[in-house]
Amino acid sequence: MAQPPNGGAPDAPPVTPRTARPVAVPPASLQRVSGPQGGRCVLNGDWRTLGLGAGLKRLQSDLDSAVADPTLFWDLSGVQAIDHTGAILLWRSWGRKLPQRCDIPPRVLELLEELPEPPQPAARQPMGPGAPLVGIGNLVFRTLSQSRILLTLAGTLLLDFAGALRNTRRFPALEVSAGIYRTGVQALGITALVGFLIGVVLSYLSANILHSFGADVYVINLLGIATVRELGPMLAAILVAGRSGSAIAAQLGVMRLNQELDALAVMGIPFTQRLILPKVIALAISMPLLVLWTDVLALFGGMVSARATLGLSYSFFVSSLPAAIPVSNYWIGIGKGAVFGALIALIASHYGLQIKPNTESLGEGTTRSVVVAITGVIVADAFFAVLFSQIGL
Repeated sequence: MAQPPNGGAPDAPPVTPRTARPVAVPPASLQRVSGPQGGRCVLNGDWRTLGLGAGLKRLQSDLDSAVADPTLFWDLSGVQAIDHTGAILLWRSWGRKLPQRCDIPPRVLELLEELPEPPQPAARQPMGPGAPLVGIGNLVFRTLSQSRILLTLAGTLLLDFAGALRNTRRFPALEVSAGIYRTGVQALGITALVGFLIGVVLSYLSANILHSFGADVYVINLLGIATVRELGPMLAAILVAGRSGSAIAAQLGVMRLNQELDALAVMGIPFTQRLILPKVIALAISMPLLVLWTDVLALFGGMVSARATLGLSYSFFVSSLPAAIPVSNYWIGIGKGAVFGALIALIASHYGLQIKPNTESLGEGTTRSVVVAITGVIVADAFFAVLFSQIGL
């Protein structure tokens, strides 16, 4: 063997450092030990999620039986590892308070202090004789507050619309076009189905009554006036409120959850002009078209039903429609559709902006937007009915 220079020792093979192997932590265990100073409950092992494993039910049963003895001394010095799962298991078993006699390491105490407090139930107010009046007053004040915010949003949209008309380059044409497609074109199927079925039902029910009086031909007048003036706008508005109104509220709510609205405000971009105004314009344009589409399908369904029940021919039904339905009723239905569309988009956007940054508020705001939008449509329709009756239409 060759000697190293200067008479040194022979070359030794290089030493490869050994990596420290992780020490295996035994699974969680609980032992009750009797001693001269009383019983002890000794906890050992791994009290993390993986360490609890399949023995969780057994540990829970042992903990419940140990907690039943208030004189036990709890010794947690043997706990080698613990996470929030193990801390929650112990904290709930102890009734959310530390035992009177215990030895708990500082790291376990830190985990127990990080656990959230359980929500306290709200104290119920005593029900006095004036409680109903107080409830009505609170409802009125909440309604007035929401109405004020809604009117403020409507005024802001009017100013944005006027500014967009003065500067056509700021007009959100692409957003309006996309909104018309989503709220109008994609809603043709459901409005056609519901309109056709409503026409069939209305024609069938009215035909049975009119046939008993020998007034079969008047089914065209009844079906035409009711569909074009009332049922068409109302059916289209209710379907759009449930379909598109909820989508608008949910979209704005998710944007608030993701802080996208705050980002737009920081960049100086008015979100009312870029997000809400296109939706209002799109629904105001697409709703009258949906109303006409629903009217046509409802009249077609009524015509099929009248042919089956009364024997009225298709040609007679179609030729009698112009005389049965005055032209003013068409314009009333189209005008209602435009107003209903703008109202639905405005209400849905209002409740979408009111959503708080949590998932529970998102579902509640979406549901409330649909309910209030449908209620607002019915109230507006009643107002139009009274107004048109006063002017002779």
